[in-house]
Amino acid sequence: MSDLEIVRLDVHDDEAFDAWHHAYEVAEAASGPDVAAPWQLEEVRALMQREGRRFWDEGWSGLVDGRVVTAGWVRLSLLDNTDRAELAVHTVPDARRRGYAAAMLDHVERVAREHGRTTMFGESSWPYAGGPAGAGEPGPEFARAAGYDLALGDVKRTLALPVPSGVLERMAAEVAPHHDGFTLRSWAGPVPDDLVEGWARLNGSLTTEAPMGDLDLEPEYADVGTVRETEALIVAQGRTKYNTVALDPAGELVAFTDLATTVHEPGRAYQWGTLVRGDARGRRLGLAVKLANLRLLQTERPDIHTLTTYNAEVNRHMVEVNERLGFVPVARLGEFQKRLPRTKEEGPSG
Repeated sequence: MSDLEIVRLDVHDDEAFDAWHHAYEVAEAASGPDVAAPWQLEEVRALMQREGRRFWDEGWSGLVDGRVVTAGWVRLSLLDNTDRAELAVHTVPDARRRGYAAAMLDHVERVAREHGRTTMFGESSWPYAGGPAGAGEPGPEFARAAGYDLALGDVKRTLALPVPSGVLERMAAEVAPHHDGFTLRSWAGPVPDDLVEGWARLNGSLTTEAPMGDLDLEPEYADVGTVRETEALIVAQGRTKYNTVALDPAGELVAFTDLATTVHEPGRAYQWGTLVRGDARGRRLGLAVKLANLRLLQTERPDIHTLTTYNAEVNRHMVEVNERLGFVPVARLGEFQKRLPRTKEEGPSG
């Protein structure tokens, strides 16, 4: 273990950044075919090089004889959830079981603690056959050994596109009577100006309105500025977003769904958020917006053959919606959490 050197990642040093991302990507791929969904090199580069008001990101490389064997990453939210840190540690397969991952985790936890964070969060993927707890799987067992508890279990599902002709139309006609008087709007790219304030309000509540298990979360801060900041990053990453919202009879935005494609993974799309405001539930709006968004995607992007989504296992309603659409489970993702005791110097949370 004494041979490991941990150095701060210079995100503008292409050689160092490429090596850091390679370690991350190789480690993710080791979980099995189509298990993890790693961010692509240029997506992460754009994220790490940007300066925004929402997040602070920093990476570290663990080197042995000049080779990156473990990659660490810390993300801190600056506008909300300021007691929380998102941590990631990825170690290449041929360098595991030598204490490198533990050393990197200790390092990124210490960085987070220095920034006043006391709730640590991390994710791990494993094959679907590994079961909900991932017993015996390397990532979950490493997390548990380090004091992290499984706070939320997700299932990765994929949908082969296109959905057979007529299926989406028949399902949309089936649910339409339940939301009579509501209007659906779909578009690609940035949120239209007349919708952006309502989009910000609803999107910011996703972390607390959707089932989140035992995760300690507060609503995300969102306003027009943060929405536009995120959209600028999406463009820089080579991604395109497809969106559908539902408006109530008064014109208020009460439901949304969005998914994204990327130039770095031809043929693939990823489902992002879907949420219906509490007072508008029971009208089948969640299914309605997803159906309309799928129609938009299939019309504008016939080259997309696979749509990937993640659902919390406790979110039975959304799981049922996706199963009706034909999604099939292919892998699992665990969201792990560890609460650190506060020091006397830190005092009570405020």
